[in-house]
Parts: sequence; structure tokens; C-alpha cells
Amino acid sequence: MRLFIITKRNLVSIGFCLIIGILAGTIAITSTVKAVQTATAQREIPIYCVDTDKKQVALSFDAAWGNEQTENLLNTLDKYKVKTTFFLVGDWVKNFPDSVKEIAKRGHDIGNHSDTHPHMTQMSSSDMVSQIQSCNDKVKELTGKAPTLFRAPYGDYNNDVVKSVNGCNMYCVQWDVDSLDWKDPSAEQITKNITGKIKNGSIILMHNGAKNTPEALPMVIEAIKSEGYEIVPISQILLKGEYYTDVQGKMCAKGAETTQ
Repeated sequence: MRLFIITKRNLVSIGFCLIIGILAGTIAITSTVKAVQTATAQREIPIYCVDTDKKQVALSFDAAWGNEQTENLLNTLDKYKVKTTFFLVGDWVKNFPDSVKEIAKRGHDIGNHSDTHPHMTQMSSSDMVSQIQSCNDKVKELTGKAPTLFRAPYGDYNNDVVKSVNGCNMYCVQWDVDSLDWKDPSAEQITKNITGKIKNGSIILMHNGAKNTPEALPMVIEAIKSEGYEIVPISQILLKGEYYTDVQGKMCAKGAETTQ
């Protein structure tokens, strides 16, 4: 049987090891907590949908390139007395000024879809703001009113994009229902892609230049209305007052604020 004799040197070594172990554990725990807190505190999420008890949904159209179908879409919306939101790229505004004026004249929201449709997450914050302001200026010059809604090209965003938009006193808006019309499915399939997913406060993505969107639009409107939903512009469905977006991008009121 061996006896372990504790000497002063042993005690110092053991104490040193314990201190190192405690410090390492503390640092690891602190780093983990800080990482979680930082990720939670700094994550910026756009508005994908709205928390509301009203049976309302918002239709939106992104316009970045072609314009052959815009008049057709506007006429269909007039026929059904529906107002929507058109997110316009600055270059599109420059190329089709008469259509921009007509969209505004017929009572639809005009949103900002950047100036040149870049991947904004690859840009500096100052360049992001330049993209936003340039498009706003072009729209305001034609309509007398600058957009208050922004949608990132390709739906591509990060914290800096959202912060830049908010810094311009605008709402950063995505969507929770994608018609997938840009993939050129049939009009019937576009309708199914929408009606199978909508709920109170949904924001629906469509495009002014997709091949089968004009044919699908009457079917989409009728199907949405048949389910008891009212179709409104995004500006009308957004919440009043202070808000936050939850982890799923739902716009929720702070306190007792109500929807418009």
C-alpha cells in the first residue's frame, strides 16, 4: 500500500490546476451566454406577415424588368375593386414612368424594390441607403410621394439591410406566401400555391412580368374572397404604433396597439 504524502509543492500544483479549471469553465460558460445573447439581441427580421384578427391579406407585385402585362393586371384589379402593392425597382421606374403614374393614380401602394435590383447583402451600408434613396427619389418625382415600404431584391437580407431600411424610416417587408408565378406554373397551380397557405395577415408575393400571372389573377382574387378574406394594400394591413417581429417574421404590436 502506497501512501500519498501531500507536500507544499503538491498543494500549490493542485490549487493551480483547480484555478485554471474554474477559469476555463467560467470563460466557456460566459462566452456561450454572450454568444446566445448577442445572436438574440442583434438578429433583425423583416415583416413577413402581420398578427391580426381581421380576415385580411395583402397582394403584392414585384416589378423589376418587363412591363407588357402591367396594364392587364391593373385592369383586372379595377374590375374586382382590389387595391394592392407594387414594389418597383428604380430602373423600372425610369423606363416606365407612365405605368408608375398609372399605378399610383389607380390607388395602389408603391413600394421600393431598390434602384438596380442588386444583392444588397453584398453591399456596404452607405450603398444600401443609396439604393433605397435613389429609388424613393424617382418615385416621388413622378407621384409626389416617396415609398414607405421596402422589399429586398431576391428576398436577400441581413441585419445591415433591415437596419438601413429602418434608418430610412421605412418598413422592410418580405412575404409569407409565394405564388411561385416566377417559375411559370399554370394559372391553376398559382392559385393553389396561394389559397392553400393564406391566413389572417398574410402577405402574398406575385410578379408583374410572370408569364401566367395575368391569367391567374382573377382566379386568385375570387378564391381568396371565397374564403372570406378582404384583399388590401400592405400599408393598410400593417400595425399602428410600436411593433416587433417575432422569430418567424410576424409583425406583432407592442402593448395594446391594434391594426389599421
